[in-house]
Amino acid sequence: MAAAARAAGRQPDDITLVAVSKQQPRDRIDAMLESGQRVFGENRVQEAQTHWQAHRAQRDDLCLHLIGPLQTNKARDAVRLFDVIETLDRPKLAAALARAMDREGRRPDVFVQVNTGEEPQKAGVIPGEADAFIAAVRGDYGLPLKGLMCIPPVEEEPAMHFALLRKIARRNGLDMLSMGMSHDFETAIAFGATHVRIGTALFGQRQPS
Repeated sequence: MAAAARAAGRQPDDITLVAVSKQQPRDRIDAMLESGQRVFGENRVQEAQTHWQAHRAQRDDLCLHLIGPLQTNKARDAVRLFDVIETLDRPKLAAALARAMDREGRRPDVFVQVNTGEEPQKAGVIPGEADAFIAAVRGDYGLPLKGLMCIPPVEEEPAMHFALLRKIARRNGLDMLSMGMSHDFETAIAFGATHVRIGTALFGQRQPS
C-alpha cells in the first residue's frame, strides 16, 4: 500500500486499510488485532455482532465498517455496532438509517455504494442516479455522508470503474473513496482510494459460509 501510494504521488497515511474479517475464525482476527490493526470490515450484521461485541467492551479504538448489503430491518443493529456503513444504496434504507440514528443517538458515517458496472445482481445505485440520490441522502435524510464505495465487475478492468467513482465523488464534493480489494488495491490507490478493503491478502482464504 505504501509503495502504491508513493508511486501515485500520495502519502501512505492518507489511505486506510480496512481488514475484511468476514467469515474468518477468531484466532485469525485475534492475530490481526495483536498486530495493531484496528479497522475491520464485515459483510453481515449478525456475524459482526458475534465477532466484535466482546472486543468492543475491551477496546475503545476499534473502527468497524459494514461493507455488505444491509436490510432495512437490520438498520438499528447496524447503527449500534458500526462506525461506518459503506453500502447505502436506496431511499428506503436511507430512511431506516435516519430513524435508527435518531433513536440510538449515534451517527455512524455513511458511504453511498455505486453499482458502477450496472450489474443487476449487485447492490448499489446506478451511476446515472447517483447525483440525485447523494443529494437526497444529504438533504432529505440528513445523513452524515462521507464518501462513495464500489465493487467493480470481476471480468472488467477495474481502473475504469475507479475512475468513474472518483468522477462522481468530485462533482458531489466527496473526499472519501472505498475501492480496491486484494487483487486490485494498487490500481485503486492510483485512482484516489482513501479506503481499501483487504481480506484474502491479510487473512488467507475465508472459511466456507
